[in-house]
Amino acid sequence: MNNQAFIDGQNLYLGTSKCDEPWTLDLKRFRKHLEQKYGVKEAYYFFGAYDSEQQDLYDFIQRCGYILRFREHIPQMTGHKKGNVDTDIVFLIMYKLYMKEDFDKVVLVSGDGDYKRLVSFLIRENRFAKLIAPDRKRLSSLYRKIDSCLIDVLGSSDKRKLLEYKK
Repeated sequence: MNNQAFIDGQNLYLGTSKCDEPWTLDLKRFRKHLEQKYGVKEAYYFFGAYDSEQQDLYDFIQRCGYILRFREHIPQMTGHKKGNVDTDIVFLIMYKLYMKEDFDKVVLVSGDGDYKRLVSFLIRENRFAKLIAPDRKRLSSLYRKIDSCLIDVLGSSDKRKLLEYKK
């Protein structure tokens, strides 16, 4: 398989670290999991605005095998807006499809309902592999009509055991 993953970084972070039972996702293990279980060759990790104070984090995430993408903001607005990378993710996926880039299917990491129309389109076009939600509470009710075999939840006990960072 030659799939590509698109990760809503804020949704992933909040869904693991701010859930009812907070935990830390091991990004190295998660990247390997994406490749082995879902055939992901490229994984795009989306952030809000770039923050130079977070450079060590960005470097670490890149070393884990992710391609970083940042939301473009004018300097005066940095820190005053939420990341809101949804449109950037949708645009990149649609651009890759339009340009007929060589990949099979999309793996989307987010439970955000803003992606529902994209997910429905990708399913219809047979270009969707999996929706991976950080936790059950952050999985939008808009996805209820989607076949459950297309959805995984990281916060489920078996996934958490496999992917939780252990010191």
